[in-house]
Amino acid sequence: MHDEADGLATSGAATAVAGRRLGRLWSRLERWRGTPHAVDLVTAAGCFALMGLDIPGLARADNALNGTSATLVLALGAATLLLRRREPWGPWLSFVVGMVFLGWLHDVTLIQFALYSVARYRGRNSGILACCGYLVWACAAFALFEWPAYRGGESVSQFLALAVPIGVLATGVGIAARRIDLVRALEAKGAETALLQAVQQERSDVAGDVHDFVGRELTMLSVRAEVLSRRARGERWETDFDELSETARRAHLLLNEIVVRRGSGGGAPTPGLDALPRLAEESAAAGNEVAVEVDAAALAQSPLRQAAVYRVVQECLTNAAKHAPGRPVTVTVTVAANRLHVTVTNPLPTTAPDVPPVSAGTGTAGMAERVLSLGGTFSAGRTGSATYEVEATFPART
Repeated sequence: MHDEADGLATSGAATAVAGRRLGRLWSRLERWRGTPHAVDLVTAAGCFALMGLDIPGLARADNALNGTSATLVLALGAATLLLRRREPWGPWLSFVVGMVFLGWLHDVTLIQFALYSVARYRGRNSGILACCGYLVWACAAFALFEWPAYRGGESVSQFLALAVPIGVLATGVGIAARRIDLVRALEAKGAETALLQAVQQERSDVAGDVHDFVGRELTMLSVRAEVLSRRARGERWETDFDELSETARRAHLLLNEIVVRRGSGGGAPTPGLDALPRLAEESAAAGNEVAVEVDAAALAQSPLRQAAVYRVVQECLTNAAKHAPGRPVTVTVTVAANRLHVTVTNPLPTTAPDVPPVSAGTGTAGMAERVLSLGGTFSAGRTGSATYEVEATFPART
């Protein structure tokens, strides 16, 4: 019994280890699937499979190939497609090999993939040049290498009716795919630019808030120091108050130099937590009922942190109006473990909207930038299948 139990335990452990290894392998395959290299591998395998259908005919033809050598030659030719994205000369290598196959083996499969690759990855002019070269070489191969002997004696016009559409279609599809790639690249670049602009705008807003809040305090410090200096006339600490007032004035001027003259500040400061009820009323008027819960300790936080909380809640309510219209929103602001916590949640709609909302997709990046600039943490995403949550935390300071 003990031996049998030990054997079962050993077998179970081996199965568990094998399962973990299989799981890791599958996760790697999941990450790799859909990548450009995976697409190239599938393309090369598909090309080889199509050419492999002609291996029996190649073995019977008078070209010094048998089944094994024909398989090896076609596999090497298809493998050149793996380099079409890795190296600038990769598409041209496939094209040259395809031309060799065309004249030697009378196979047009690889040349189709090669023409597509040249047009897509080397540009329209290269694709047109390759297509013209293919047509000239195809006609020469047809006339010089006794191609009719392997194709039932068709005429030149019949051959051209086959060869021309193959080259033109493959090249045209490659050119169209390249244009799609360029459009996608421009869209990605535009999204990246919009994201950078949103981050820069948020930094500018933070700088403006710093100017407004800190500048006000520096002004009050300078005025208070001057008052104390006048009261201390004739006393030994009169000079100290004068120096304190002058230091505050210089700090204010330096703040103006850094912030205002670089294009930030000068506008109205961002509201604080006391303005959240007004935001809730505006969202309710737009269709989203908002429940706001704010700890009393949060009201004692610094104006900069309160402004950051206000911006986060404002953007969350805007996103809720766009993506979850009519859904209730819960806003919670608490202070615990020396951290200021902000949580905004709302249920997601069960059906997709008839008209997609207009969104630049940069609001979340702006929120994250403001939170991170104050030493906080930020997260946003689904919690389960039907709820969206935004959570931000800050060091709690007054």
